[in-house]
Amino acid sequence: QVQLVESGGGLVQAGESLRLSCAASGRTYSTYGMGWFRQGPGKEREFVASIRWSGGSTYYTDSVKGRFTISRDNVKNTVYLQMNSLKPEDTAVYYCAASHNSRLDFGSWGQGTQVTVSS
Repeated sequence: QVQLVESGGGLVQAGESLRLSCAASGRTYSTYGMGWFRQGPGKEREFVASIRWSGGSTYYTDSVKGRFTISRDNVKNTVYLQMNSLKPEDTAVYYCAASHNSRLDFGSWGQGTQVTVSS
C-alpha cells in the first residue's frame, strides 16, 4: 500500500501561480511513477501530468503544456506540480496518483486538494 497526501491547493486569481505537493509513504519502492489528475465541476477526472521516478521523464496534457511543471524529489518521496498562469478553467479538485507498473497505470490515489481560480 502507498499512501498519498496532497497539499498546496487554494483560491487564486487568474494569472497567478500555485504549487501542489504530494507526499508518498508506505511501499513507495513498488511505484514506477507519479501523476496528477483533476476533476472540474461537472466534469470527469482527467490526466494532467506524470513523471517517472527513474529518469524523470515527464508527460503533460496539451492544455497545461508550458504552464505546469511536474517534478520529483526522490529522497523525500514527494512530487510537485508547479502551476503558473492559472486560468479559471483550471479550477478543479487535483488528485495525486501512484503507478505500480512501467505503463504508468495509476492504482493508488490521494484524497484530493481543491484549486479555485477566479477571473
